Amino acid sequence: MTSIIPRNNYLDKDTMKILILGAGMMGRAIGYDLSKYSKFEDITITDRDKKTIQSCEKFLINQDINFDILDLEKTNDLKKQFQEHDVAISAVPYKYNYTLAKIAVETKTHFLDLGGNNDIVDQERSLFKEAKKNGVTIIPDCGLAPGMTSVIVRDIVEEMNSIEYVKIRVGGLPINPKSPLNYQIVFSPNGLINEYVEDAVVLDHGKIIQKKSMAEIETLNFPKPFGRMEAFTTSGGCSTLPYTYKDTISYLDYKTVRYPGHCEKFKPLLKMESREKLIDYLIKNLPSNEKDAVLLKVISKGKKDDSGVELEYNMIDYYDDENNITSMMRTTAYPTSIIAQMIEQKIITERGAFCSEEIVPCSPFFKELEKRNIKIQKEIK
Repeated sequence: MTSIIPRNNYLDKDTMKILILGAGMMGRAIGYDLSKYSKFEDITITDRDKKTIQSCEKFLINQDINFDILDLEKTNDLKKQFQEHDVAISAVPYKYNYTLAKIAVETKTHFLDLGGNNDIVDQERSLFKEAKKNGVTIIPDCGLAPGMTSVIVRDIVEEMNSIEYVKIRVGGLPINPKSPLNYQIVFSPNGLINEYVEDAVVLDHGKIIQKKSMAEIETLNFPKPFGRMEAFTTSGGCSTLPYTYKDTISYLDYKTVRYPGHCEKFKPLLKMESREKLIDYLIKNLPSNEKDAVLLKVISKGKKDDSGVELEYNMIDYYDDENNITSMMRTTAYPTSIIAQMIEQKIITERGAFCSEEIVPCSPFFKELEKRNIKIQKEIK
């Protein structure tokens, strides 16, 4: 059994060390942002695959970052790495996150992840009492949706006295779409399939209900060059929001934004005989390295001081040509990095297991995004 090294109180520490698990697209974008903006004494990126580490090291060649081989199945090695760092971020498949969160509580290491599965997030949140007792902060769902969108919903709640509805619409898209699906792989194909096949969670007047994904197609309009787009129900985007705001928001849902026609063209693919064959098909037939954009629109209506108010948040973020960082990497990894830095800077000091809407302060978060040229336009009507 690995012995646990006692830690000093985090609030008394002047410098902290951070560990990133996973050297793929999100892991390297988190590392890039931390090296540019944070004051962490030490940044380490790990992965079990040597080629992935070498690729990541080449990508981040001018950054002050350490790289190491680490197999998540080797628990003793994993615990040792956690013990040597104050904060750990998971940029690996969500199936590992509950186990990683448990180890983080045991080793007294703050832990963040990108979410991806409601059941796993629920398991992580069950660690609240133990995390608080050990002086640890656990924050799943720190990416784009949930993550950035969760903080936007918190901002809406803080603005209004009562809320009739919140409608969250987000999509990562190729700038130059190619038929027939008009889509490219911007994150894990496995995660994409989950969004399309698992039920969507919706808050409807005090009741939390489930709806079939890839349904209820609606039309949205965005500025050029996008124009008319479609949005349809998918799972995961709401995450804990319906539970957090069950008594605050009357109606809340999430839909994914795509180019018109995508939903009906993709549905037949879900009938393939196995998930593995579908993943293989997507990898072979969809581009993955072309320039992308992320579209975000959050629409809400309610009352403030007895007056009717509509709040709308809009964002279009583009591929970073200078640093070869996709928009999906920017809008998923940077929020996660920002939240980790809020722990390091003692902006976030609460201990326990939380989701973003419960613990991330809105104004500082939005200001940090703007520093990175991620601009969310907020319109009050």
